[in-house]
Parts: sequence; C-alpha cells; structure tokens
Amino acid sequence: MATQPEVTTAAQSLYESRRPQMFPKLSAQQLSRLCPHGKRVETRAGEVLTEPGQRHAPMYVVLDGALDLSLPGAGGRITVLTKGDFGGEISTLRGAQGFVRISVVDSGAVLAIDEGQLRELVQTDAELSEIFMRAFILRRMGLIASGQSDVMLIGSRHCGGTLRLREFLTRNAYPFTSVDVESDPSVQDLLDRFHVRENELPVVVCRGEKVFRRPRNQDIVECLGMNPKLDIEAVRDVIVVGAGPAGLSAAVYAASEGLDVLVLETMAPGGQAGSSSRIENYLGFPTGISGQALAGRALVQSQKFGANVGIGWQAQRLLCDRWPYGIQLEDGHVLRARSIVVATGAQYRSLPLENLQRFIGLGVYFAATHLEARLCKDDEIVIVGGGNSAGQAAVFLANSCRHVHIVIRAPSLAASMSRYLIRRIEENPNITLHPQTELTGIEGGDRLERVSWFCGANGDAVTEDISHLFLMTGAVPNTQWLEGCVKLDDKGFVRTGADLTREELAQTGWSLQRSPYLSETTLPGIFAVGDVRSGSVKRVASSVGEGSICVQFVHRVLTEMATRASA
Repeated sequence: MATQPEVTTAAQSLYESRRPQMFPKLSAQQLSRLCPHGKRVETRAGEVLTEPGQRHAPMYVVLDGALDLSLPGAGGRITVLTKGDFGGEISTLRGAQGFVRISVVDSGAVLAIDEGQLRELVQTDAELSEIFMRAFILRRMGLIASGQSDVMLIGSRHCGGTLRLREFLTRNAYPFTSVDVESDPSVQDLLDRFHVRENELPVVVCRGEKVFRRPRNQDIVECLGMNPKLDIEAVRDVIVVGAGPAGLSAAVYAASEGLDVLVLETMAPGGQAGSSSRIENYLGFPTGISGQALAGRALVQSQKFGANVGIGWQAQRLLCDRWPYGIQLEDGHVLRARSIVVATGAQYRSLPLENLQRFIGLGVYFAATHLEARLCKDDEIVIVGGGNSAGQAAVFLANSCRHVHIVIRAPSLAASMSRYLIRRIEENPNITLHPQTELTGIEGGDRLERVSWFCGANGDAVTEDISHLFLMTGAVPNTQWLEGCVKLDDKGFVRTGADLTREELAQTGWSLQRSPYLSETTLPGIFAVGDVRSGSVKRVASSVGEGSICVQFVHRVLTEMATRASA
C-alpha cells in the first residue's frame, strides 16, 4: 500500500496544512450512501483517470487502492488518496475544465460520480453536501494560493492589458502563474521559448501549449474551458443577465426552486461589489468579507442548485418582439427564455478629462483590490468619490500606501457614506479629505505622473506628483442593450412596478389586465433588480433582497404564460 509522501513543494505544504478540511475521509456509512449514486470502476496501477484540462470529469471516491493527485509541471504531487478519500473541486461541480492529474498508484476500485449525480447529491444529502462543498472551495483556494498552474500570464505591471487579465483571472478564482517582464530573470528564456516579442505583450500561455498575444477576455474563457458546454438552442425558464449580488441571489433562489436557470456575466461574479476590499455592514459577517469572497460563495451556491453560468458572455441586445424573449450575444448567438432578470448593475462614471482613457490601467483604476494595492504600495494616491466603495477603498489602501487623498465635490461625506467609514477616515492620519474639491487634470508619459485639483472653498489650485488615481464617482447603468424594449428613466435606469404610470404602460404596449409586479418592467416577464433598477438602494444587502424577492414573481409569470399558451 502506498504511503503519504513527504511534503517537498510549497503547493504540497499548503495542502497538508489544511488537509483535514480539504481532504476529509468518508466513513463506511457515508460511503454506503454514495454507492447508489455512482458507478464502481476497477483500477490498475499506472492508469490515468483524469488529465488537466478535461471537461466533465467525474468525482472519484476511493473504495480500494490509492490515487495520486498532482499538478502538471513543477507543481508536483498534491496528495495521495486512499480508501474513503475523494477527488474533485469546484470545476467538477460545474463541468468545466479541471486542473489536476489523477492517476492510480495502487490497483483497486473507485466510485465514479458524474456531475449530474454529484449535483443531485449536494442538493439532497445535507451532511455530504457540507463535506463536499467545503472541500471543493478550499481546494480551489489552495490551487490559487499555491502559485502553481499550467496557465501563465507574461506581462508588465506597468501595462493596462496585463492588469486587466490579472483582474479577470483573479476575480474568476482561476489559478495562474504571473511572470513580470521587469523583475523575472527567466523572462527572456520564456519569450524565446514561445516566440513572443516584447511588443506582443501581454501574453497568456494556455496549458503550456497555446499562446495568446494581447488576448481578449473571451479568448481566455474559450482556451481555459471556464464555462460548461451549454445547449444554445434550449429555451430556459429564466436567464439572469449579470452576476452581481442581485443576479446571483436571483439565480440561487430560482435554481433552488427547480427552475432552469442560466446566468450571463461579462467580466466576473460580484459586479461592482466584487471589487470591494471589505464589506463590513452586510448581515451575518461581523468581521467583514471581501466582495470577491462573497461573490465566490454565492456563485458556488447557485451552481450547487443547478444554475449554469456563462462567464465572458455579453448581452448585446434584448429581442423583445416575441415570446419566449431572446438575448443576442456578442458573437451573434441568440439565447431564449420565458423570463429574464436584468441585473447588469452600474459602473463608475468617468470624469470629463481629455486624456483619461490613455491612463486607464496605467495609474487610473476603477477598483481597489489586492491587485491595485500591490501596484501602489508605499506611494501616494488619490481617490475621487464619496460613497461607501470610496470609503472602503481609502481605509483599505491606507494600510499600505504612503498617503491617501479623498477628493469630493460635496462639503462633507455625511450624505453619501456610512458613519462607521467616516469615523475611520477621520481618525486615520494617513488619509486627508478634500471637500468641495474637483479633479481638474491628469498628466504623464507612458503612465500617470501628476494629478491636479481645485478646491472651491478656498480657491486653491493644486498639482501633485501622484501616479495612482482611483475613480469611484456616481453610477452609470449598463442598460444600452435594452434600448427600445423597456422603459428607462432620464438617467438610463430601468423603471419597474408601481413606479410605472398608465401612460408609460400604454406607450410600451402593456396588454395585461394586471399591473406590473414589483420589479417587473414594461414587458411582462422581464424584471430588473439591484443597482440597474430605477430608485433602488445602492447597497449589497438591498440588491440581494431584490434578487430573491423577484423569483416569486418569475414563478407567477411562468404560470400565467403557460396558462395562456394552453388556452
């Protein structure tokens, strides 16, 4: 019988330190409950059961013998699974491409449980569900923390494209290795090996084979198999557009109640909230939680109940001329659903500065995560904005930056920021608030070098040698794709429910005797929740509540539609 090997790599050390939670051993009674849900497979030494990059790989539970779990390349062995152990992580539940190789060390037998059976298990067996879900989440965290992956990002920390790709992979909880061209001594060997010129950076090397020069996010999604294979032609009960707090909440509640749910997300789960370093006023998390962690948990929860999620799928246009409704994607494909939940949220408003676009990712940022914090460590920074997101960013960045300037037009933060954040800002000597102040200019060469602002209270015009600017001002709704279908307010947010007047309903052809349900738009069966909805409270808790409440009205609409179709 094989024995557990000595820990020889950083990846192995991390896995071993949390082994009891990451690799719990199932009891004989738990194994007996699993057997009806899988297929017994005899194994022989040297056989490979799963390769990295394999999609729809089953979860293997060891009944006899031993399996080796390893990362490709320098990652090496993670652990050896013996009787009562099981493989798999989050990608197993999703049917997406996995990361590890599973091979047979000692001949024996395994129970192979496919993703459909696994999903049924985690929905029906509370004890096993808790064991599997905790292990899957921790294993993904371990993969990321290990720094070992067959996906490599080669780029410069002074390149906007590199930052975009790092943010995309990080926020989607995808393990990758980052190589910085300014500091890594092996970079020239890598460039020569993959026949890459410096003017072609950033580069993503996928699975050690495919090389993508200056790739789009969609290129990475396809190469890495981040999404499960989906039936494009299927008509679903509900399509949720946007995987922020409101969209994920709607997906969790709809899927848990048996609806066929598809979630479309352009960038990454969490939306604007996903870029928050720490949310401390969300119910149930007294010590706070990062936006990315909250979104990650919600995403896994939605997939546990059977929701499908498409990352990198952007809704280009709502097709509302017939039912079931259609959503045209960027690649021209059309997805159809009996109901649609619009949860596309809002984005920070850009400032009217002539050269702003030139410095995005090169000193100008719209998020304050650990990625941005590393870029501006020990430097002076400016944050423009007076909402909670700006306050959270200021408090977080003040821990590592030399000094933080907050620029706001208002005379104080009282009207726009939670009191607990205001107190922290007031008591932090590393933060200076500039009220009644407006940013007037930014300058630089290859990247941002100087920032100018004007204080209306005392008439001071200031220019500082500051190379990091965070813009967190206002909100612009992501509603362009809805044009011509639903009623928007004068700022572009979606009008819903009791806010809609009879005249507006008549203008848009509302044909039902009933009034629109809460959060329903001027089209029956199309709902808007969260920040994208006109009049919504721009808070995470409010968005989660709207997403969950919306599902009861989705059920009503589906019943109404079915009744009319059969009449």
